[in-house]
Amino acid sequence: MTQATRGTRVGDHGGGVHSIEVPIPDNPLGHTLVYVVDTDRGPVLVDTGWDDPASWDTLTDGLRLLGTDVADIHGVVLTHHHPDHHGLSGRVREASGAWLAMHAADTAVVRRTREAEPGAWLAYLTEKLTAVGAPEDHLAPLRAARARGSGRALPGMRAALPDREIVPGDLLPLPGRRLRAIWTPGHTPGHVCLHLEERHPSDRPGHGRLFSGDHLLPGITPHIGLYEDPDDATVTDPLGDYVSSLERVGRLGVAEVLPAHQHAFTDAAGRVRELLAHHESRLADLLSLLAAEPLTPWQLAVQMEWNRPWADIPYGSRNIAVSEAEAHVRRLVKLGRAEGVPGPPLSYRALESPTPPLP
Repeated sequence: MTQATRGTRVGDHGGGVHSIEVPIPDNPLGHTLVYVVDTDRGPVLVDTGWDDPASWDTLTDGLRLLGTDVADIHGVVLTHHHPDHHGLSGRVREASGAWLAMHAADTAVVRRTREAEPGAWLAYLTEKLTAVGAPEDHLAPLRAARARGSGRALPGMRAALPDREIVPGDLLPLPGRRLRAIWTPGHTPGHVCLHLEERHPSDRPGHGRLFSGDHLLPGITPHIGLYEDPDDATVTDPLGDYVSSLERVGRLGVAEVLPAHQHAFTDAAGRVRELLAHHESRLADLLSLLAAEPLTPWQLAVQMEWNRPWADIPYGSRNIAVSEAEAHVRRLVKLGRAEGVPGPPLSYRALESPTPPLP
């Protein structure tokens, strides 16, 4: 059931679990579903929403609609570090004294971002895009932004540093509740889903409910790009991480999924199968492109199928698309289906499939 007052929408999911639709400014996603979980020591939030005055007002109005107040918040469990999930955590902690919990891998990203010199991220992004073949007309605005010192205003530069670590497999400190952390890297290195190991309030068959963050959404394929420490030369495989995480979540057999965007849904295993098939199809399409000629990640992104033509994709979204293209081609390399071609810029080519052994 959903209740709306003065534009603030709250939902009752039963069993002491509610949601608040906290808006994301200027974003087609519209809002983040912030979950409010009743515990014996007061409400605990799953994520907090974007750091914006209107988002803060919506969050606090929603809490009041639910008969509580931000000052009553006992703790905040963060599925991952992205600003539409972690953005308001600092304000919640200041208003309530609540603890903030996040997986160590994402806490490291928050710490690294907070400690970065102004413009460092813009410099890294410019270097990275240059290496994968981005054209000069795309790089020029990044250089200009760095020259103006715009790096100071990037989302996440002053995000709150969590004070508790979410340990995969452990029950979180929610008095009177059983909420277990499941490490689900892929969307971010420290993304977690949260398994509420309690009978569904409507007695629906299945093993509890899952707060899935951005890992499992009913109608959106989460972005799987690169996550890297600019000072670390380790080559990551986010798509491989995501596929393994999906399979792990699919085996839980939960009765219902409570995602961070869109709406609650039931058939988790079916949605997992759809996402696995989507990425298999994506890899096959990329392999076909690379079989014709070596291509850079930028060239791959331009030729890949998106939800709109490349010419209509906004500037910032093109950076995300290129990151996703490289994550997929890295998976092909890991599977022995493609290899890098020395640059600059970096490019890839397909390898012939190994000949199956004779019977």
